[in-house]
Amino acid sequence: MVQKKEQRRGLGRGLSALMADVTPDDGGAKDNTRSEMFVPIEKLVPNPDQPRRVFTDAQLEELANSIRTKGVLQPLIVRPNPRDTQQYEIVAGERRWRASQLAQLHEIPVLVRDFDDVEVLEVAIIENIQRADLNAIEEAAGYKQLMFKFGHTQEKLAEALGKSRSHIANLMRLLNLPDSIQDMVSNNALSAGHARALITAPNPEELAKTVVAKGLSVRETEKLAKGAVTVPKPKGGSQVQTGSTKDADTKALEGDLSAVLKMKVSIDHKAGGESGKVTIAYDTLEELDALCAVLSKA
Repeated sequence: MVQKKEQRRGLGRGLSALMADVTPDDGGAKDNTRSEMFVPIEKLVPNPDQPRRVFTDAQLEELANSIRTKGVLQPLIVRPNPRDTQQYEIVAGERRWRASQLAQLHEIPVLVRDFDDVEVLEVAIIENIQRADLNAIEEAAGYKQLMFKFGHTQEKLAEALGKSRSHIANLMRLLNLPDSIQDMVSNNALSAGHARALITAPNPEELAKTVVAKGLSVRETEKLAKGAVTVPKPKGGSQVQTGSTKDADTKALEGDLSAVLKMKVSIDHKAGGESGKVTIAYDTLEELDALCAVLSKA
């Protein structure tokens, strides 16, 4: 039977209950107090907003071998499919569902929950993050969905998911990189640290190829990216840095805020300190009204 929520909860409220659903049982023991039931495998469909996109054949086959021997020890979390009342949509456990098909199971255990769209994505992200299953790009895409599709802030996400705001912000900046570099991160050709160092470079794709070819460290990549924005002095042979002396993270954050507010944002952060100021420039009174509306909702 579907367990109904007494009231709609905001992100992070009741999170411990969600964590209990997605955390594997110690020793593989099933918890029969959670009202699990068995459902024909063909009646389950994946969640179209599932943040995880990469399922390697080797990992699926390894899990399928375990399922053939021990069965599915952790029930999948599902909800009634909003697009087909005869089916269930997988909220958490798509990898187990895929592996169960390889193991040729006819039915698998599930926990049916009455989750809305926000909770579905939240649980899917929690499950993958708890198991360290998401690569950096997938994790960033999940955070972006929660923020821009459902209107949550980085602070709320950080509090609910037990992450720092800087961790979430730094990952989301990776989504500003060209698709080819994001693919390198997804395929483990580049680490998230390497990719972050390339965010503000004028030619990130070219530099990324150099980093991979030479096996450069993150620090070496940062130096390479900084060198990519130097030009000769008009009178002399030495080089000077173009633009401001702001670090890459500050400039990336300015870009993120400018994209969200659709206004120019400048951050003046005192080096080595905790204070600074943020300047937002508007061109019309309509933009000022829009900014006031955004700030009043914060």
